[in-house]
Amino acid sequence: MIDATDPVSMIAALVTVFTSAAVVWLMIAAGLRESPWACACLAGANALLAASFLLHGALGLTLPGHYWWSDVLSLAAIGLIRLAVPLIGERPAPWVVVLSAVIGIGAATTLLASGQQSLLHKTLLYGAMGAMALYAALDAGRLLCVRGLRSRTSLALASPLIVVGLLILARPVEALLAPGRTADIDVDSTFNIAWLWASLVLALLINGWIAFLLLMKLILEIRRLTERDPLTDAFNRRALAEAMDLEHARQMRGHGYALVLLDMDRFKQLNDTLGHAAGDAALKTLVMVAQPCLRETDRLGRLGGEEFCVLLPHTGIAGAALVAERIRALLEAHRFEWNGQDWALTASFGIAESSARDISAAEVLKRADQALYRAKAQGRNVVQAVEVEEAAGRT
Repeated sequence: MIDATDPVSMIAALVTVFTSAAVVWLMIAAGLRESPWACACLAGANALLAASFLLHGALGLTLPGHYWWSDVLSLAAIGLIRLAVPLIGERPAPWVVVLSAVIGIGAATTLLASGQQSLLHKTLLYGAMGAMALYAALDAGRLLCVRGLRSRTSLALASPLIVVGLLILARPVEALLAPGRTADIDVDSTFNIAWLWASLVLALLINGWIAFLLLMKLILEIRRLTERDPLTDAFNRRALAEAMDLEHARQMRGHGYALVLLDMDRFKQLNDTLGHAAGDAALKTLVMVAQPCLRETDRLGRLGGEEFCVLLPHTGIAGAALVAERIRALLEAHRFEWNGQDWALTASFGIAESSARDISAAEVLKRADQALYRAKAQGRNVVQAVEVEEAAGRT
């Protein structure tokens, strides 16, 4: 049983938790092909934290300079967690920065006053660990945003690592506010007991949270594969249709939307002249040019071939025209080169806005298609719109 008021018992519990977590992450790294380097980093981080608490001396294991080794191992462990998060997202990890920080701060602490009570020692060491944890939280938020979650949701899911960073920073803050009363973690004090309990809870939470982060990555990747066009990474036809139906349901409650239909000009000629690989590159270029013109709530989807559609929630026909014209101008100004040959990329645009008369989003799309047909008839590379009344007059 754990004595909830004894720091030595709490440290023993932490060593057990970190050791168990290290074994689990090693098993995952060996048996799961998903992010094996990230799992290896997490196994190493937990092993180093277990060793750090063992070397602290509270459990009877003492070595020359054991306090220094304990602190440096803790710093290295947080550094490995800092590396693991971008590795989960298959992004470059800041190996050089983390290694330099561990070596530099480890070397600097040897020059400070010996003993556990060194104020500068605590401030430097725990400040660096807290900063690494907070940077890891920032990376986690970015990872989830890139995988398709909204910013607020990503921040909420990254909050456990933020709490860890703040908990680590609590040590130097306590040392700064009460330098005379600062005690090492194996000393029986109210602050230490509370800090060790929080560390125990967060040790369980953070390992579970990173496992959840791995699971979320897999889920979001699967969702992305089912929603995205494999060539351009725009939404596929089915996903765009679902988004349009959802937006049309909101329109029934008074929230209008607009559709921008765009079709690349002379695409068949481009394919015949430069080849299908050039055509694929041109479609990717169109999406690349269009994306910066869109909001987080907008949806760009590929309907098929060289035809795309942009869903603009809470937008009227005037706003849609501005977006379409911006994309048209940027695409026209973009230099497209294939195997040393330049090709002028342009597109024609048809826009329409929703109306209370529309039974479904298909009616709005039909008007946008009529506008696109008009744009093609007027010589291409232009933006045209069809109003509800105009479309009704034709029927």
